[in-house]
Formats: sequence, C-alpha cells, structure tokens
Amino acid sequence: MKSVIRTAPGGPEVLQFVERPLPEPGPGEVRVRVHVSGLNPTDWRSRRRALPPGVEEQVPHQDGAGVVDAVGPQVDPARLGQRVWIWEAAWERPWGTAQEYTLVPDPHAVALPDHAPFELGAALGIPALTAHRALTVHDGGPGRLAPGTLHGRTVLVAGGAGAVGNAAVQLARWAGARVVTTVSSPAKAALAHAAGAHRVVDYRTQNAAAEILTFAPAGVDIIVEVAPGANAALDLAVAAQGAVIAYYSGGENEELSVPVLSSLSANLRWQSVFVYTVPYAAKQQALADVAAAVDAGALRVGEDAGLPLHRFTLEHAADAHAALEQGVVGKVLLDVA
Repeated sequence: MKSVIRTAPGGPEVLQFVERPLPEPGPGEVRVRVHVSGLNPTDWRSRRRALPPGVEEQVPHQDGAGVVDAVGPQVDPARLGQRVWIWEAAWERPWGTAQEYTLVPDPHAVALPDHAPFELGAALGIPALTAHRALTVHDGGPGRLAPGTLHGRTVLVAGGAGAVGNAAVQLARWAGARVVTTVSSPAKAALAHAAGAHRVVDYRTQNAAAEILTFAPAGVDIIVEVAPGANAALDLAVAAQGAVIAYYSGGENEELSVPVLSSLSANLRWQSVFVYTVPYAAKQQALADVAAAVDAGALRVGEDAGLPLHRFTLEHAADAHAALEQGVVGKVLLDVA
C-alpha cells in the first residue's frame, strides 16, 4: 500500500512517499481503507518534533474517513463495510491516516452516515472535538450538546474562519446559542457568516469590544479562544459574570497574563482545552454529540459552510503540509482513495 512516513523531525521535506505492506488488525482493532485524510496544525507541529520513543517511522495525521475493510479479534464483524470517520489515529501510535489503509482501535472509527461525505468525516476529529469541549466547560454546564442545550447562552468564537472556529460556530448554533465571532478580513467575515454566526466583527477595522457588547449587552457566556495571550484584554472586556474563556491554541512563546482582580470579581474561568487529554467521559460525550450533529446535518464543510476545502493527493502530502503551515484559510485534505 502507498503511505506517507517520516523518520526524523523537520519541515515538509521530511515526509516520504513509500510502499508498505498491508497491515493486519490486532485484537480490538479495525482496518480502514482511507478515502480522505484531514490535516490539522497539530500535524505539522508534531512533524517538527522528534518521533516518540521506540518509534522508527510514523505515518502522520490524526483525522480521516473511509470504510472498514477488516476487523481484528474482539471486534463485531458487522463493522465490515461500514463508512467511518477517524479520530486520534496517530496519537501515541505509529499509524496515522496518510496512507491507503490504517489501523485504529475500534472506538476510534465512528460510524459516518451515508448522507455525510468523506471530506466531512475527515474534517471532524480534532476540530469538532475541541470545539465541543470548549462549548461544554462552562460552570454549571451543559456537559453535552444537542438542540436547545445552549439556549439563552451567548458564545464568542475568536477566529470564526478557522477549522475549530467553524466547528464551534456550527455546533453552538445547533445547540441554540447566539453566536458572535471575530475575524481579521472581509473574506474571513464572509466565511464566518456562511458558518452561521449571528454577528461577525472584523477586529482590524471595528471596535471589537463595542461591537460585541452591542450584540450581547450583558456580556458573553462562553468564549472559544484561539489566541488567549493576544485577546485577553478583549475577553475580559466582553465576558459576562461567570463566563468561561476556553482556549485551545496559542503561539510557540505566547504567554497569558490576566488582571487577577478583574477575573476574580467576575468569577471568570480561564480553561485550557487540549483535545488529546480531555477526560475520558467528556471525550465519549463529545463523540456521541458530534456524531448526532453529523447525523442531523448540522455540521457541514465547503465554502458554503464557511470552510473551503484545499485538496491534495497522497503523494503531494508535503505540499499540503506547506500550505497549512503557511496559513491557508480552510481545511486541507489528502484524497487517498
């Protein structure tokens, strides 16, 4: 089978296009014929780091979608032929989705309904699970997302044109929240509107705090934050009493500094969200809720959903990594099948 591997840390040039034997699933594993592999910033960042101890080569990419074509012992044979989306394929494992077939633990292959395209499945994983966690860590809940669970809440999504931002907008809307988002250009504003945001604020040309408070005079309840260091002052200015600022990213040397008394008097929570180590019960709830949102047609991809797709072939994985690292707006995918 055709695979993309790396044997050392570095830039996109360390990715090699190779032939590898077809793997056989072990106990509790399924083999998936990958149709589409999804890229995330964590993929290029991890590419620049050393391989895990004891791993000589690794296939990159956590997310993907395809069809189960073999099952190992202790797995229901009824899974054969099932369309699935994959999450955390390469987390502490050598097998990612940048290859024609991959092995994952059975629970890491989630059923994908027939009406959902493989490109949607490959765009779920890290972005949707991260967004879910950010939207469900508010003090007092809800701990799950479904229609109506965020009714009466106002959500601010920083960077609504990004992959996590897009998923957060769509999931928050599905759950009944009022959603405002910040962007940095008219083109990104159009994408955030397409995703379903009620109000979009261009922080480079508008007074972001004033615009957000016009939309939400009492402040926002949940902030899904991509740049906590840069946006801390804005977040403090627009947060409601008891709000949570759930941050899931940041620059390599970014630091977060907040005025203690301002946060204290407002009972604010500054909550980090690292999808790989989210508590087990919360991860299981996220998987169930994201699957329900997909089944309901509440999650979409493509430019008309605010998430343009940038497609590359498997042998051009290095080009895909370079595009993502250089900041292309939208979702980068590898067409594998």
